Amino acid sequence: MNPLYPDLQGKVALVTGGSRGIGAVVAGALAATGVTVAVNGRDERAVDAVVTRIGEEGGEAVALPGDVTDPEALEEMRRACEAGLGPVDVVVAFAGGGIVRPAPIEQITPQEWHACVDGNLTATFLTLRTFLPGMKARGRGSVVTMASSAGRAVSPAPTPYAAAKAGVVMLTRHAAAQAGPYGVRVNCVSPATILTERTSVHITGELREQLAAQHPLGRLGTPQDVAGATLYLASDVSSWITGVTLDIAGGSLMA
Repeated sequence: MNPLYPDLQGKVALVTGGSRGIGAVVAGALAATGVTVAVNGRDERAVDAVVTRIGEEGGEAVALPGDVTDPEALEEMRRACEAGLGPVDVVVAFAGGGIVRPAPIEQITPQEWHACVDGNLTATFLTLRTFLPGMKARGRGSVVTMASSAGRAVSPAPTPYAAAKAGVVMLTRHAAAQAGPYGVRVNCVSPATILTERTSVHITGELREQLAAQHPLGRLGTPQDVAGATLYLASDVSSWITGVTLDIAGGSLMA
């Protein structure tokens, strides 16, 4: 084994938000390294499709659909995962949702606010709350959460989304401080604009060129960019790194 190369062979990982976009690519990347992946998402058919694709590519994955804003559903997922696969070594908490329209604060409804904060921040909190105790008891484990450049600097992003993602950053730090003495690491990835199947429909032509020009590296990000960073933080290659937020932003957040 090369000690400088991420080695996750034989580990068990849960990927929330793994049914599409960045989460699906990360689930596939983990499986390609020899991880057995439990793929979570609300859309059972989409989850099954990701699991099928991973299997066709020679990886091992199981479907674990469920709502990660529901504490009872999360606990059921934890029990099912541990019963079928064994203790979870890696948690990738990438579930998100409830992105609302950009609007002044006074025009945002409480319903819009709660949907966005619950889908992003509360879901991450509940996932940590469910899986950290087992990791701490075993004295090992790695968690990777998902923030956004929207939560790192003021931007045209919707206010509830920006606030929720900023909350994920501080939640990650607190979790890292509390779990560190038990041998558990908690880190965060924070992407800027990523071209997924969904965003690529809207970000085309001149708009894509304009957005790319805002990044010193001259392009927009891909899910693979996020996957590489996630594997690094999940693996023992980063064994002395915890509580950090890694900006995957093409240099756009440099001071």
